[in-house]
Amino acid sequence: MDLGLTVGDSLERLEATAEGFDFVELSIGESSLRPAEADDERLREVLDGLGADLCVHLPFDQVVSTPVSQLNDAIVDYQSELLEWASGVGARKAVLHGTMRNPHDTDQRPVFASQLSAIAAAGDDVGVEVVVENVGHQARGLPLSVLGDIARDTGTAVCFDVGHAYMEDGDDGIERFLDDYRDLVSHLHVHDARGRGDTHLPLGAGEIDFGLVSDALAGFDGTVAVEVFTDDVPLLRDSARRAAEGFDGTQ
Repeated sequence: MDLGLTVGDSLERLEATAEGFDFVELSIGESSLRPAEADDERLREVLDGLGADLCVHLPFDQVVSTPVSQLNDAIVDYQSELLEWASGVGARKAVLHGTMRNPHDTDQRPVFASQLSAIAAAGDDVGVEVVVENVGHQARGLPLSVLGDIARDTGTAVCFDVGHAYMEDGDDGIERFLDDYRDLVSHLHVHDARGRGDTHLPLGAGEIDFGLVSDALAGFDGTVAVEVFTDDVPLLRDSARRAAEGFDGTQ
């Protein structure tokens, strides 16, 4: 298991907070770091200095599919360009939000599956593993079980966001998803949450039973990204310690 840190779109934040982590997850594209404006050499220097690998998060604002075929083609083209750039700077994985224009339109779900397959194939072509993330608590996010079924049908790996799953369906949702789809999980986002709406909290500050995750994913050999929204390094390291101890069975 490799333990990493999400750093948003800031190279400064990456350099200031990511020491001691195996990898960083950098947000790219729309509303984030735009590769055309990025100093690739600077990014490589910072990663080399930290001894960290790179993962990326594809655009948050961009849905995977719409009812308009021309827009869908453009989405695949745009994501493919980002994946090619990510490959060029050494990224291992790319996180993609599982979103569509209307996630409750069951007739459009095959379109989402086709789009997901095309984006994942573009990643395969350049050596970057695309992992689709559950965001069912958001307006455009596919529900947990629907996302799991589509990921299985398309052979796409999953980024399981523990806090998002809790916000969608509590500890029961976490447990059910991992019971049914644990074999698809290649990447994890870990942060704590509270049912009142607080999320991306340090581990231990919320209500999630993380034992459900460590028990279901015993022996997990993928990547785990701490996604806590703070630049407080001691808090980040404490969350990383708690995550590591949970998977080691010592917590």
